[in-house]
Amino acid sequence: MKNAKPKKEELSPQRAERLLRTLKERFEENMRRHAGLEWAKVQARLEANTGKLRSIHEMEATGGEPDVVRHDPKTGEYVFCDCAAESPKERRSVCYDRQAQEERKEFKPKNNAVDMAAAMGVELLTEEQYRELQKLGEFDTKTSSWVKTPAEIRKLGGALFCDRRYDTVFVYHNGAESYYAARGFRGSLRV
Repeated sequence: MKNAKPKKEELSPQRAERLLRTLKERFEENMRRHAGLEWAKVQARLEANTGKLRSIHEMEATGGEPDVVRHDPKTGEYVFCDCAAESPKERRSVCYDRQAQEERKEFKPKNNAVDMAAAMGVELLTEEQYRELQKLGEFDTKTSSWVKTPAEIRKLGGALFCDRRYDTVFVYHNGAESYYAARGFRGSLRV
């Protein structure tokens, strides 16, 4: 059962409470990311979506420092994104996807960004989302992050990643099977 999905554990009430407290503190310390939004409404959405709260716990546990970066007035959803200064530490040294991981001949990485994101219940950022995140702060000044790669590029063996250098956001390409200690991925989640 190689492709079986791991069973997602429910958060204990104590863990959920600690996570909500952490998220509230981060929300209040970084109001520029979500000006005009109210924590009580965000918390109510989280408490009504325990599966999403578990995904946010995974983002937090792997070093992502998730925070609200947007509100969608049409759906009422809040968009959480990894806001750690650098690519989340526990999600680095991974290639782009399972195909790349399996095709790598030597020194295979232990995991890949696409599968890790899916297991966490989050989406890889697109290039557009990555650029929007960079308007809220300076991220990946020493690391880089894989971003969702268009099918045409991936079909040819490549994948995209981004970083911020010289006060500019750069988008690069690499073989999807490549991995580096300073490259991970950022996720987003709609709640």
